[in-house]
Amino acid sequence: MRAGQGVVILSVMLLMLGVVMVNSAGLSVSSEPLTLKQMILSRPALLAVLAIGAMWVGSRFPLRFLQVKIAGLPIVFWVIPVALLLLLAVYVPGIGKRVNAANRWLDFGGFAFQPSEVAKWSMIAAIAWWGSEYSKNMASFKKGLLPAVLVVGFICGVIAAEDLGTAVLIFITACILLFAAGCKTIHFISLFPFGIAALVGAIMASSYRIDRLKAFIDPYDDPGGVGYHILQSLTAISSGGLTGLGLGHGVHKFGYLPEDTTDFIFSIICEELGAAGAGAVLCLYAGLLVLSFSVIRNCKDSFLRLLVLGIATTIGLQASINILVVTSLAPTKGIALPLLSNGGTGWLLTAFCVGLINAVDRASFANTTTSVEQWQPSHA
Repeated sequence: MRAGQGVVILSVMLLMLGVVMVNSAGLSVSSEPLTLKQMILSRPALLAVLAIGAMWVGSRFPLRFLQVKIAGLPIVFWVIPVALLLLLAVYVPGIGKRVNAANRWLDFGGFAFQPSEVAKWSMIAAIAWWGSEYSKNMASFKKGLLPAVLVVGFICGVIAAEDLGTAVLIFITACILLFAAGCKTIHFISLFPFGIAALVGAIMASSYRIDRLKAFIDPYDDPGGVGYHILQSLTAISSGGLTGLGLGHGVHKFGYLPEDTTDFIFSIICEELGAAGAGAVLCLYAGLLVLSFSVIRNCKDSFLRLLVLGIATTIGLQASINILVVTSLAPTKGIALPLLSNGGTGWLLTAFCVGLINAVDRASFANTTTSVEQWQPSHA
């Protein structure tokens, strides 16, 4: 089995676990129990099927198309202005949808999605192209790092106005890609004070972000207010023990824990499946990352190597941030577990990008096979 196929299998396992846990976390007090038929026909199950379809499309996607140029720039670069327009469209009345006091969604006749997801994945492709196309300039601050950081910083600034967690995720991933492409460490260090200043400014500009920071420092200072959510999360995690209370038997999903199907679903997993279930989730993500790096190692194309690195880094960082948040090791951020937390846009786009990892692996395997066949000695 190839590494890319392993990535797909682990991703499908995360999706299936997500369907089960989202249905469990979404249970409500009712005289009618949840049936298998209802679970199979539920919205998460249908989205998982669509996500698997998107994964298949990604695995068969013609990779050369990503570098086709229009007006001297590849298609992946032109997605950035489209993503920017979508990000600004959340403020347009009738299209933008305000959820939990934040403008993060677009709604077109019942079809809603988060434009920040489009920006997140498009930035990976754009930075991967920049790092491969201008690899000789990466050691230069003005020609390599600075132009890319300015574009990424601007996009992240727009996103941070409503979703600081996603903005931080995008910026860190972009920096990792640029470093992998050849940018110097000293250049990143020189920009560090500006990044810290921007982060502090984004936090200070919002009262609820300050409250979240206070809750992280001392949740017991206001256990019934700003510290309530994280304390309930910790209680859910600790009550699960080693083997959990049993699937569907958790109690914190009944009004105690907010966003139990999205941001805090890992807490529900710990409560119902225990440390064993939580460990299984961590192993799935770890296996996905290890196999992704195996794909990178076998790939010879610099653009595709950076693309796979960006996808794997985004999934790994997003999962890490979510788990750190629900375990009170990081301030609360509205960021979901990839391929596991309930989501439409996130599941579909993440699954498509996972499919791209398999496509890169398939292309690398085909090139290796062709090279071996060309060097086979003739017995004629």
